[in-house]
Amino acid sequence: MGKTYYIGLSATYHDPALAILDDAGEVLFAEATERYLQYKRALNAEPDNLYLIPTLLKTYCPSPDGFVVAYNWQEKRPLYERLVARMGILKASGLLKTGIQPLASPLPNYKLHHMMACQRNSLAKAGLNLVRIIHELFPHSRIRLTDFEHHLTHAAGACYASPFEEAACAVVDSYGERGALAFYHYKNGKLSLHCETHGLGSLGFYYMKLTELCGFDWLKGEEWKVMGLAAYGGLDEEIYPLLQSMLRVEGLTLQHRRRPLFEALDKLERRALRNGTAPGLVANLAYTGQYFFSELMTTILNNFHAAGASDNLVLAGGCALNSSYNGQILEKTPFTQLYIPPAPADDGTALGAAWLAYFNDHPEARPKAEMLSPYLGSDVSRRTLQNLARFGRGLSVQHLPRKSAVETARLLADGKLIGWVQGGAEFGPRALGNRSILADPRNAGMRDKINNLVKLREEYRPLAPSILHEFGDEFFLQYQESPYMERTLRFRQSAMHKVPAVVHVDGTGRLQTVKREWNPRFYDLILTFYRLTGVPLLINTSFNVMGKPMAHSVEDIVGVFMTSGLDALVIEDYMFTKPDWRS
Repeated sequence: MGKTYYIGLSATYHDPALAILDDAGEVLFAEATERYLQYKRALNAEPDNLYLIPTLLKTYCPSPDGFVVAYNWQEKRPLYERLVARMGILKASGLLKTGIQPLASPLPNYKLHHMMACQRNSLAKAGLNLVRIIHELFPHSRIRLTDFEHHLTHAAGACYASPFEEAACAVVDSYGERGALAFYHYKNGKLSLHCETHGLGSLGFYYMKLTELCGFDWLKGEEWKVMGLAAYGGLDEEIYPLLQSMLRVEGLTLQHRRRPLFEALDKLERRALRNGTAPGLVANLAYTGQYFFSELMTTILNNFHAAGASDNLVLAGGCALNSSYNGQILEKTPFTQLYIPPAPADDGTALGAAWLAYFNDHPEARPKAEMLSPYLGSDVSRRTLQNLARFGRGLSVQHLPRKSAVETARLLADGKLIGWVQGGAEFGPRALGNRSILADPRNAGMRDKINNLVKLREEYRPLAPSILHEFGDEFFLQYQESPYMERTLRFRQSAMHKVPAVVHVDGTGRLQTVKREWNPRFYDLILTFYRLTGVPLLINTSFNVMGKPMAHSVEDIVGVFMTSGLDALVIEDYMFTKPDWRS
C-alpha cells in the first residue's frame, strides 16, 4: 500500500526551502535551498531545485501513492500587486517610472516593487520542477496542489513545532499578503486568527531601513551586523525622536504618518551621508535603532497579552530572529514561557505549509506537544567522506569510532580551532552542533582569531556559547532554555572571566542550551571538554565564511577547512588534520 507524502514549499523570493512529511505527519526532511546551492539566501531561486528533487524523492518518498504540494503564499495575489502588475510597474522598465506617489514605507517604491515582482515570479515557478519529476519518477501517483496565507504558514511552522498544548502566537515580519503583523490563538492543534494588520506599517521594513542607514545590505542578510554593532553604541538623542516619528503602535497595529515619516527619513539619510561609516556614530545609530525596535515589540506583545492571550508565547516571522530582543521578552512582558522555532523566517514556512496540508487532510490528528528537533537537513555523503579519507593528500586521517568526542575535546582544550560535522544539518540559520566551528572560550583572543582566520568577518561580531543545560543558571542571569540559539541572555558577573571569548561587549551571549536527549554526541563532546577544563561550554559558530551559507557537502566542508585557519576537521568518526596543525 502506497503512502501520501506532504511537500511544503517556501516560495518566497528570499530564503526558499522545502520540507517533506510522511503520511503520519512526521517530518522527514526540511532544509533551506541556500545550503544545496551554496548561494546565500538563494535569492530568486526556486525551492524545488531541478537537480536536487530526484534525490530527495528517492530518499524520502519510497512507494508513493500520492503527493500533496503546499505553498506558503496564496496564489491569488493582493489587489495592489495585481494593479501595478497590469500597469507594467513590476517589470524592469517599470522600476524606472517616475511620478508615482511614494508609498508610506521606509523603503522607496522601486525596492518595494522589486520585491513584489520577485515574489510574483517566485510563486509562479515554484512547484514546476517538483511536479515534473514526480510525474516522471512515479507516473501513477496522484498530485494535489494547495496554497495557504503566508502568515498562517509562519504560525503553523512555529506552533506545531512547539512544546505547548495552547499558546498565543505573534507573527512579525516585513510583509504578508496584506500587512506585517498577525496574531493567532493556538489550542488543541488548531489555529484561529485573532487579528492581522493591513498596510505598510512594518517592523521588518523598519529594520531593513535601519540596516541600510548603518551601511549594511539587508539583501545579504546583514541585519546581524546591526545587532552585533549595537552593543558598542549608546542612545543617540538626535536619532531617537526621528525614529519615534516614523512608526507608532496603535493596539495591535503599526502605523506610519506619511509626512513625519518622510521628514524623518530625509534627516536620517542626510545624516548618514554626512557622517559616512564613522564607527562610533554608526554604533550609536545601531544601538538606538535596536532600542526603538525593542520598545515597539514590547508594546505590541504587552497589548497582545492584554487582549486575553495565553501566558505561553510562540513568536514567528523574520523579526523573531532578533535574538538581542528575544532574551528580554519574558522580563518585559507578562508572558511566562516563550518558544521560537529553529527557522522562524520564511524558510520555516515550508514546514508550516506541509503541516497545514497534512492536518487539513487529517482533522482528527493532533501535533505532538514536544519541541521540534532542528536536525532535519541533509547528511553528508558517506562515500565522499570515505574518498576524502582515502585520497586526501597532505591530510592526516584518523578513524575514531566512539572516540571522536574525546580526541576533539582534547584538541579544543589545547586551543585548536575545530570544524565539527555530524548527522543531519540544522534547519534554520544557526549552527547547533552538527555544522559547527568550535573553540575554547577561556582565551579572550579566540574571538578575534576566529573572526580573522576562519570567518573572515568584522571584529565586532560576537561568538555564541553552547552550554550544558545543567550549568545554565551558573553562567547566566535569569537563565532560559535556548535550544536553537534564539535568544541572548546576560552573563553572571562571576562567570564572565571564565569564558571571555563568548561574552559580548555588553555582557551578553546568544546561547544554545545543549541536552543529551537533543544531541547526544555534541553533549558528550562538551561534557568531555568540561571534565578536562572545568568549563561546561564551547564557542560555537556556523561552519561557513562570511557571505556564504553553512557548508553543505563534503566538498564544501573541505573547501572551508583548507582555505581558513581551522586546525582540524571532524566529520562523523573521521578526524582530518593539516600537516602543520601542531604549530
